[in-house]
Amino acid sequence: MAAAMLILLWVQHEMSFDMFHHKKHTLYKAMNLGNFNGTLQAWDNTPKILAPTLKEEFPEIANFTRYDEEGDFLLTAGDKKLKANVAFVDTAFFEMFDFSLIAGNKQQVLRHPTDIVLTESLAKRFFGEEGALGKTIKIDSTDVFTVSGVLADMPGNSQFREVEYFLPWSYQEKLGWDDKNWGNNSIETYVELVEGVTQTAVESKIRDITMRHLNRNEDIQVFLHALPNWWLHAKFENGKMAGGRIEMVRLFAVIAAFILLIACINFMNLSTARSEKRAKEVGIRKVAGAYRYSLIGQFLSESILIAGIAGILAIGIVFIALPSFNHLVHQRLSIIFNDIGLWLAASGFILFTGLLAGSYPALSLSAFQPVKVLKGTFRKTNAFINPRKLLVIVQFSIAITLIICTVVIHRQIQHGVDRETGYKKNNVIYLQTSGEIDKNYLSIRNELLNSGIATSITKTMSPMTEVWSNGWGVEWKGKPSGDKTSFERFRADEHLVKTVGLTLLEGRDFDLTTYPTDSTAILLNESAVKAMGFEHPIGQTVKDNGVDWHVVGVIKDFIIRSPYAPVRPMLIEGAKGWFGAIHIKFNESISTTKALAEAGRIFNKFNPNYPFEYHFLDDAYAKKFAEYQRLGNLAALFAFLTIFISCLGLFGLAAYMAQNRTKEIGVRKVLGASVFSVTKLLSIEFVVLVVISCFLAFPIAYWAMDRFLQNYDYRISLGWGIFLLSGIGALALALLTVSSQAIKAALANPVDSLRNE
Repeated sequence: MAAAMLILLWVQHEMSFDMFHHKKHTLYKAMNLGNFNGTLQAWDNTPKILAPTLKEEFPEIANFTRYDEEGDFLLTAGDKKLKANVAFVDTAFFEMFDFSLIAGNKQQVLRHPTDIVLTESLAKRFFGEEGALGKTIKIDSTDVFTVSGVLADMPGNSQFREVEYFLPWSYQEKLGWDDKNWGNNSIETYVELVEGVTQTAVESKIRDITMRHLNRNEDIQVFLHALPNWWLHAKFENGKMAGGRIEMVRLFAVIAAFILLIACINFMNLSTARSEKRAKEVGIRKVAGAYRYSLIGQFLSESILIAGIAGILAIGIVFIALPSFNHLVHQRLSIIFNDIGLWLAASGFILFTGLLAGSYPALSLSAFQPVKVLKGTFRKTNAFINPRKLLVIVQFSIAITLIICTVVIHRQIQHGVDRETGYKKNNVIYLQTSGEIDKNYLSIRNELLNSGIATSITKTMSPMTEVWSNGWGVEWKGKPSGDKTSFERFRADEHLVKTVGLTLLEGRDFDLTTYPTDSTAILLNESAVKAMGFEHPIGQTVKDNGVDWHVVGVIKDFIIRSPYAPVRPMLIEGAKGWFGAIHIKFNESISTTKALAEAGRIFNKFNPNYPFEYHFLDDAYAKKFAEYQRLGNLAALFAFLTIFISCLGLFGLAAYMAQNRTKEIGVRKVLGASVFSVTKLLSIEFVVLVVISCFLAFPIAYWAMDRFLQNYDYRISLGWGIFLLSGIGALALALLTVSSQAIKAALANPVDSLRNE
């Protein structure tokens, strides 16, 4: 029950994401839908001009807010300097979404261009226990903002939970980041519909808004994604919702049900196995006039009482285990003891468990016939099939299915971990170009190289593990009419190949010193060459964003997005553009600690107002597996619990069976039976049941894991070895569990069991 409660707490947490907003049924995210070479693709980044245009042109839109987490600002208040996660929003954000304001007026925050809203934790980091309202904070040592509101920390069940402070959208305009380009899909757009207006009615009107304003033949449609679906149904295939996290939620809800069912089967089996102990009680009560329904009520009451005691203990176990479980699932789950809804749910859960566990024993025991019971002839022995055997088969079928699923999930995760990345991650750090870094880049680079701590340095648009730009408006010689291939965009100044260890297949790396025209040079990955149909790519011209780029090299495909997805076509453009990151390859002959200390000194020298914040490239890549590994660890934990609980039931059942056959075993031993033959006699029945369970579990597990693997383009194959090893493992565990009792019974002295015969 404790295991099931933990899982259901997590399921409830996932199902509650952003469902606490009062306007949840009128809030929508605007999304795009486009046809790319015959495939409908949906994406949630939109033009910055979309939101105000929707409000202006359609009276059905009651309110809007744009949302952008772009920004790596240094915040300064007094002598305290730090960085935090920022979001730019429009003034209506706090009217549309229900986030608790501790200080300030929700209708007035962010109305002024220099307003800033802090979360409670960030406010305390800056101002301690003093009130933050009205205090000032500098951004990047240039612009002064006034705290107009303090929010309670963002709830853990919100997609905005990582944000630590909010800035008004008007500040983007001041920075020159705002634009009216309908082709620049770079932010998220949220709208609130007028009460009573349907999603379908609004979508029919706004569908072609982008095409009308682009003034070119682009098949881009706008549609709305309802708030209840944002978290759980974020996956789209061919333009339609096709699941997402809901699949994981369903999976673990089923696992919780399985764990509870297996435990209830244990109770059923042991209760019915002990039926002889209560058979005479039932017979005498029936002779005395008791009705069957009163007996059923008695047995169910006993089961519910046991479930109630177990439930209280389970809640205690959950309370103790919750911190470790939170660390495992990377969430902030909690038990709110003063929540009446929680206690009602817990009571319902306990009642359901008691009824489920007690139903079969109650029906079975209450059905005994008094005449047969009191004569001692009510038992059916050695039946080929009976309800108890069926329950054991169900129990182990579930356990074996979960074992197979766990093995497949772990192998699939490891398959991605072992995949060749296409570049070398070791001894490479990156940091974002904040403050004076870009201005003093040449001085920083020269000092890093001259000091000997770095062997190579390159400026890039984004870190090697992230994509900050992509698009389909790329032109090249021989491009087929109507081709809308989407390309990832990357950018570097020079020495990219050397710094991160890319594999050069043709041509050369960027080198501005030797080739000054490399500011408009471009590298293509293998997938881009294939998409463009180039037989001889070196020297070809590719036009992107109004610039003619000349191809100087071809690199081997490398992973920048998911390790489980195919590598997409990529353009690595030269220095004519903006940069957001610097990658540094450390000298391998120098210790990392020393290299970091020296690099920190150099950056502090040329960028004194900003902390030296760096990231190891291999750590950043490892984070791509974090969610998958949490899934694998959870599956392994609950699969272990399932097989453990199954074996507990089998252990108790085997012990009781051995106890019931004590005299038979004594007679067999007197007649010359060996310990091995007696052990085999007592174990073979359970072994047969587990083998039957394997044959039932294998096709179910295959079907479930085949569907699971369809979510990954880069995946393992379901070989027979996984099923064979899982079956052998389950059989070995069952045999070990049963044989321990069988051997104990076989070794017993027959004198003890036959002395009274």
